[in-house]
Parts: sequence; structure tokens; C-alpha cells
Amino acid sequence: MAKKILPVDENIYDTDCPILYAMELIGQKWKLPILWYLHEKPTTRFNELKRRIPGITTMMLTKSLRELESCGLVNRRVYEVIPPKVEYSLTGRGKSLMPILDQLCEWGDENRR
Repeated sequence: MAKKILPVDENIYDTDCPILYAMELIGQKWKLPILWYLHEKPTTRFNELKRRIPGITTMMLTKSLRELESCGLVNRRVYEVIPPKVEYSLTGRGKSLMPILDQLCEWGDENRR
């Protein structure tokens, strides 16, 4: 596969570069921790995710989950009960990221100082 050249004088997101595409989907600060915790526990409720990710606000968790759901990486399942129950899980597309995140984790462990 030929390497894509990044544009110099235009919006970098107006390109077909696969790395920029991937980073556009998962590059926001909180998305990788969300994906990682959904990988560790296949079905997770909102408040459980909020407890697992120190420093994330309710608004940012909601926004990040909606974006991950809209791009097909996270599934949201709503149960019609009172009080409302919502569970999140990775889709097949989200699960396909896990080997890459495992490698990124290994790289971080090896290169952290």
C-alpha cells in the first residue's frame, strides 16, 4: 500500500489519509480509556464507566459515548425499566481496534520513563 501524503496548505482532515481518519474517530482525550474499559468488561453501565475513568465529567462521557456510537465503535442498549438502565458494549468494529490498543499499551510500557 502506498503511503498517503498529508496536505500542506489545506485542512488536514480533508484527506483520505487512514491515520487521520482513525485519529478523527478515537483521538479525543477520553475515547481511548472508554474503549479500553469496554474491552475489559463486555457490558458496562454509564456510572460504572464514570467511576473507572478519573477526571471525566458526565457531559464529556455522554458526548464521547455518543460520538463512539455514531461511528459504529460502541453499542448502546436501553432497557425499558424504571429506573432507566443503559448498557454500553463494543461493536465488532470496536473490538477490531483492541489488538492495536494492546500494541499501543505495550509500546507505552516499554518506552515510559
